[in-house]
Amino acid sequence: MFVCLFVTSICLAQITIKGKVYQVNEPLEGVAVYLNNTMLGATTNTDGEFSIPVKEGQYDLIISYLGFKKINYALNTTEYNKPLIFNLEETYDLLDEITIKKVIYDEDWQYNLTAFKQDFIGITELSEKCILLNPHVLYFDFNTNKNILTAYAKKPLQLKHKGLGYLITYELESFVRNKNTVTYLGYSRYQELKGGKRKQKKWKKNRLKAFNGSVIHFYKAVLNNSFTEDGFIVNQFKRVLNPERPTDTVIKKAKELVRLSSTKINFYTDIKRPKSALDSAMVVLKKIQLPKFIDYLYKSKLSKDDIITFKNEAFYLSFKDNLSIVYTKEKEELRYITRNAFSKKREPLPQTSSLIPLEKNIFLDRNGILINPLATFYEGYWSYEKFGNSLPLDYITDSNF
Repeated sequence: MFVCLFVTSICLAQITIKGKVYQVNEPLEGVAVYLNNTMLGATTNTDGEFSIPVKEGQYDLIISYLGFKKINYALNTTEYNKPLIFNLEETYDLLDEITIKKVIYDEDWQYNLTAFKQDFIGITELSEKCILLNPHVLYFDFNTNKNILTAYAKKPLQLKHKGLGYLITYELESFVRNKNTVTYLGYSRYQELKGGKRKQKKWKKNRLKAFNGSVIHFYKAVLNNSFTEDGFIVNQFKRVLNPERPTDTVIKKAKELVRLSSTKINFYTDIKRPKSALDSAMVVLKKIQLPKFIDYLYKSKLSKDDIITFKNEAFYLSFKDNLSIVYTKEKEELRYITRNAFSKKREPLPQTSSLIPLEKNIFLDRNGILINPLATFYEGYWSYEKFGNSLPLDYITDSNF
């Protein structure tokens, strides 16, 4: 997910997580044990042991070894008091044995790969520097009737980000592009690339650029009640159906009537007063381009208490309807303005995103991380910035939050 971690005014202690990994009571050497989306991890020794220093918080601890079922352990450091014990089970991946063998690297596969990289890595200036090193581990399934693209990977994806200075291992669990909506889940581990002072300076600058205005920047700034001075303006809006646009059922009936009509149809005819059922159907179809929903802004410049609540020693995103979030300290990229085929070039504006909650009272831990990332939906600039703009959880800025 698009998450990162930086220094805050909240003092977080550091502890060391220890444990052992077995297979049928025999220790396993060489098992990857890491905190999801961080640079923190270890490999088990000959006795199956691992040790990872972490800051207080809640994390996904991933235990991964080729040929065995992956373990995703919900680690809450406040509840940790003794070494963790994991037993791995062998896996028989039917996808690997049946589906992946049918992959044909033809023009269709190449076309789907291009679409996957755009929807997963992104099309931002930074994402252009993020290179997928092993694309041939991917298999695609495209449903032409429903316009749904699904991607699978038989091995972890390897990505080299020359813009941010990371080598990233990404274990893809799911990827679905359903028309204009993209959802993907996976586990990632970051490693620093080696480079001289010039490269290090460039990476530091690009990392700060990726962080500024990001989702994690916003959440951390809200927790610290510094989002206003950080450049965020938060407004509240309600989304309702557009009364001017016909319903999907009416549109479907109109399409069917036109399809079955034996009359020659001029789609450019301006019908002010329909005289037949066909005329009415044509009027309906001309309204398809109208937006399905209308957003009504009803409260501006929200405070911290309007966005999150604190109860039972935990923070929650808790607000009515939806949030419109404007980041005023950076303008939109030209690629964002012209990302659609019919987009017109204009002057860049402050970056604006929409936060649509899919659940009530969404748990936000003290590190500024959503425990359930699928509990929210992002539109606007945050949906434009994809994996190619993401940072590890343990990324630290020079900013003094």
